[in-house]
Amino acid sequence: MKSNVILIGMSGAGKSTLGVLLAKALGMNFADTDILIQRREGMKLQEIIDLRGSEAFLRCEEELLCSLGLSGTVIATGGSAVYSEKGMYHLKKNGTAVYLRVEKQEILRRLTDITTRGIVRKGTESIAQLYDEREPLYVGFADLTLDCTGRSVERCVEELVSLLENN
Repeated sequence: MKSNVILIGMSGAGKSTLGVLLAKALGMNFADTDILIQRREGMKLQEIIDLRGSEAFLRCEEELLCSLGLSGTVIATGGSAVYSEKGMYHLKKNGTAVYLRVEKQEILRRLTDITTRGIVRKGTESIAQLYDEREPLYVGFADLTLDCTGRSVERCVEELVSLLENN
């Protein structure tokens, strides 16, 4: 297993929640790139998008991803991290990328207010449209895929620990 575990997937897939529990189960550190961006920029994700625009947010995200030099860490990325090929390849140099796949209908149920979550969209793009656009990117960058649809976080952590140990 490479030093880091990189969790990718849609907003609402459970990357942050599952990531903390996975880090505990594996005895690793935990980092959430959304929180690191907020600290670095001194404002919430949605404020960055509202004040500077989506493209500026994506540049901030790419800069942060490319600056990370972590080891022994479970890294929960933002849903838009896969828009940065450069950032993803940097993370994958020392990490195994795991796509936490959740079916579109479940994501739509989980994400009730997308205007405050800091989700990068092009104009009025819906969550369903974002899902369709991003899923091939998640699949393309993933070393492993875990289907989390209809499963508890605890069960997903157990399955992921087993997947990582057998990979």
